[in-house]
Amino acid sequence: MRPLTRIFGLRSRVLLGILIAGGWAAWQLQLDFHELLPSNRWDTARDFFHAALSPAIVYEDPTPPGTQPLLAKVAKGIWQTICFAMTAISMAIVGGVLLGFLSSSAWWEDDPVRDTNWLRQLLRNLINPTIVWLTRTFVVLIRSIHELLWAILFLSAMGLNTLTAILAIAVPYTGYFAKVFSEIIDETPRDAAYAIRELGGSPFNVFFFGLLPRALPDITAYACYRFECALRSSAVMGFFGIPTIGYYLRPAFDEQHFHEVWTYLYALILLIVIVDRWSDLLRRRITQ
Repeated sequence: MRPLTRIFGLRSRVLLGILIAGGWAAWQLQLDFHELLPSNRWDTARDFFHAALSPAIVYEDPTPPGTQPLLAKVAKGIWQTICFAMTAISMAIVGGVLLGFLSSSAWWEDDPVRDTNWLRQLLRNLINPTIVWLTRTFVVLIRSIHELLWAILFLSAMGLNTLTAILAIAVPYTGYFAKVFSEIIDETPRDAAYAIRELGGSPFNVFFFGLLPRALPDITAYACYRFECALRSSAVMGFFGIPTIGYYLRPAFDEQHFHEVWTYLYALILLIVIVDRWSDLLRRRITQ
């Protein structure tokens, strides 16, 4: 009889462990799936999903003269969502590259040239690891708080304004970028970096000319993915009063104008699809 370790491989055991842990957690929370949709809410759910078949192109209720057309409001909300997301991502990428450099070990470890200078040895053995550890700790701190919680913190500190929403997205995304960028850099082949270092290049030259260009396709792919996430986060910021697509979607949902709700949702879905196709084409051109 074969032992269980041969019947169940490592992946199967990990998957089984996850399922058992999930079932145990659900039991601890006393989940009751009958409460997912109370019986008195079936009509509302039916109306909501039925409205998906006929999204609105005009307002469901009469509006005062001079009111902006519904489709114009949708386009405005989508454009504002793009602007918020693009600004936040631009700030996050700059911070992510800087923190990714400081939290990466590729710019100071595995030096093929054994330097005998005591000062450079001190930097390599003590100061550089300390910088990396402190930077990684800071990165963990800023990305451990969700953007919605950052939004609440910034709202309390600075009030409701554009910068609040941008910083609420940019701060945790900077942490995401820093972590992933540093891991990509650390896993990048270092032959070009070694050549630059042997020619006397500084750590900055090694990082930005020997490592970063070779890691650019993976970095671009992750940045595009995070831009999609930023679009969704920007839409959610509308529920806090920031003028993105969510700002217009919330009152439509509160008033149960479900046809209008689906117009906003379809516009957001179309935007994500377009960005996904654009990022795919961009990655292909970079890797060619």
